[in-house]
Amino acid sequence: MKPRLQQHYEERVRDRLRDELQVENTYRVPRLRKIVVNVGLGEASRNPKLLESVVEEVARITGQKPVVTRARKSISNFSLREGNPVGVKVTLRRARMYEFLDRLVNVAIPRIRDFRGLPTRSFDGRGNYTLGVKEQMIFPEIDYDEIEEVHGMDITLVTNTEKDDEAVALLRELGMPFRGETPVVVSGEDIAGPED
Repeated sequence: MKPRLQQHYEERVRDRLRDELQVENTYRVPRLRKIVVNVGLGEASRNPKLLESVVEEVARITGQKPVVTRARKSISNFSLREGNPVGVKVTLRRARMYEFLDRLVNVAIPRIRDFRGLPTRSFDGRGNYTLGVKEQMIFPEIDYDEIEEVHGMDITLVTNTEKDDEAVALLRELGMPFRGETPVVVSGEDIAGPED
């Protein structure tokens, strides 16, 4: 069974975007290609227990085992040697990508304290959006009592379009709550389709 956000995209969003952006070819309509979740850990080489706990937390949040990223070269000012672990990264595609985005938009982001919307200036000029999260505790999969250390993460949404305005339209339709706008509500009834 397809994730509900993927069904929503295929049944409603794709056609809306094709009409709004006046795209004739369906394959040219903006869509998500992947989501990359990255956690940087400067002190991971000195604290292997912290690295293990972050790997476990990211796996629980994303539903996929992360890859440990390592330093490419030595930097003496940072006490960093080539090959030392410096972070954790996961690349989500297809069903897991849509499930993660659905949980991010509908569960995690509303739990951010004093949340007023996401900035639209975080696009990179090539249609990709990066969101910085300061605490991993906004995700309901994380148990507060088991946290080794509070850390943030970068979440990058990679689209197939090269234009930021098309990517904004796509993410807005998928429910991203951008600042100064009322978010598109993706309800269970709206996505479920015809009743049996």
